[in-house]
Amino acid sequence: MPLPAEKPRADAPPPAGAGPRRPGRLRRTPRTRIAAAVIAAFAGIALLTVGIAQTTGGLAGTALGTARPSSSGAGAVSAGGPSGGSGGHGSGTPPPASVTPSNPPDVAPSGSPVGGPSSADDQARLLHARLQATLDRVRTKLGIPGVSTTILFPDGTSWTGVSGLADVATRTPVRPSTAFAFASMSKTFLSALIVQLVAEGRFRLTDSAAALLPPLARPIDRRITVAMLLDHTSGLNDYFLNPKIDKPLQSDPTRAWTTNQALGFVGKPYFPPGKGWHYSNTNYLLLGLIAERVTGQPLAVAIRDRLLDPSGLSRIWYQAVETPRTDLAHGYRLPGTRVTVRPVDLDDGSGIAPFRSVVTAAAGAGSLAGTSDDLAQWARRLYSGEVLGTAGTAILLGGFSATAAYRPSIAYGYGVQAIVIDGHPSLGHSGRLLGFRGALRHFPVDGLTIAVLTNQSRADPGVIVRSLLAVALPPSPPVCPICAISR
Repeated sequence: MPLPAEKPRADAPPPAGAGPRRPGRLRRTPRTRIAAAVIAAFAGIALLTVGIAQTTGGLAGTALGTARPSSSGAGAVSAGGPSGGSGGHGSGTPPPASVTPSNPPDVAPSGSPVGGPSSADDQARLLHARLQATLDRVRTKLGIPGVSTTILFPDGTSWTGVSGLADVATRTPVRPSTAFAFASMSKTFLSALIVQLVAEGRFRLTDSAAALLPPLARPIDRRITVAMLLDHTSGLNDYFLNPKIDKPLQSDPTRAWTTNQALGFVGKPYFPPGKGWHYSNTNYLLLGLIAERVTGQPLAVAIRDRLLDPSGLSRIWYQAVETPRTDLAHGYRLPGTRVTVRPVDLDDGSGIAPFRSVVTAAAGAGSLAGTSDDLAQWARRLYSGEVLGTAGTAILLGGFSATAAYRPSIAYGYGVQAIVIDGHPSLGHSGRLLGFRGALRHFPVDGLTIAVLTNQSRADPGVIVRSLLAVALPPSPPVCPICAISR
């Protein structure tokens, strides 16, 4: 039986208040030149923190292996290790009858504070309680079935807060170990893999993508470079935005799609290569093929061997290929706009979220799943330079200048979004797939990282990021005009 209609997109929508998504065109005005300068400065700040991290560990959180006091306050508190996230948390605002706001921990807190209670311990417990109460309140207000969020602090400690249900029918609560589909946040892994291969000299960003791809049923324009795929300036049409793909995806959710089948839904180009900006999942579908051909490995294996295992991220996996590493939340469609609407479960019983057809069609553009803790750890290590080193990170963060003149809805580089939230510059990515939506933000100046995962695709998780950021950090005036420029 076909699922209720909702666009099964693997991409993230523009932020609240942004204009409609449409191809960006080059407009060399004083404003675009200012935007380019601001974005270049933004990337420079991030690269500076990489240098600091390499020498002092200041903003990279090199104290991640240092034991920290566990807390009985809100959220799950850990030493910030790759798979940390156990601990207790408090309850918050009572939810609607269909959803519970917070849950008991799946693993009891381990360790104990060195010495007796201190004012620092009390302050940490108070902060965690405030974060949990904020998470419960915002989740209830937005009508989100379930949410998991992790915050990594500059001193190496972390807080994981959960609220609501992973499975509404069985009333299974979200736990710190509950995994969610990452959707387009998966692009941060693929872009890192591509940059890693570039740094190894396997190919160049300026190389023709067509020359690196295997034979395709519909060859792409040979003028499209690897860099254009990474930063969405290729002009390739987004196959997920083709209305004709909805029916075959949703009528048989258990079907496994091939990349060539997905590419069959690519429409006419938005613009000639390198002449505009338009977010397109097609770009990352092709990058996945390039990675496979160059490494000689399936994409799932390359990501596992080169990125996940070396980073100790044991609760992230490539769906439909790898075995789930932990329990996976069900994805839900929320028809209409009422907060009290009954969620429609999209689970097909395959252990793939939201279901096999859309995940296999997404492939390199959005197939990963995992916990909020591992996702936050990934972002901190990636943007602090630990994953790619100083040179590789410089390449990763060097793509903003090429897209600035086209004024994308969110400043975009090589698989990286740059956005200022209430005066705090951040790097990361958002993601949206039928039944799931999340946001990942690393704040290099503040040394803070926030990952938010939800099992619905209606409400913007950026609201949760902003609300938690206001609790974790005091508000400050904007550091640059990028937020005003991008409107």
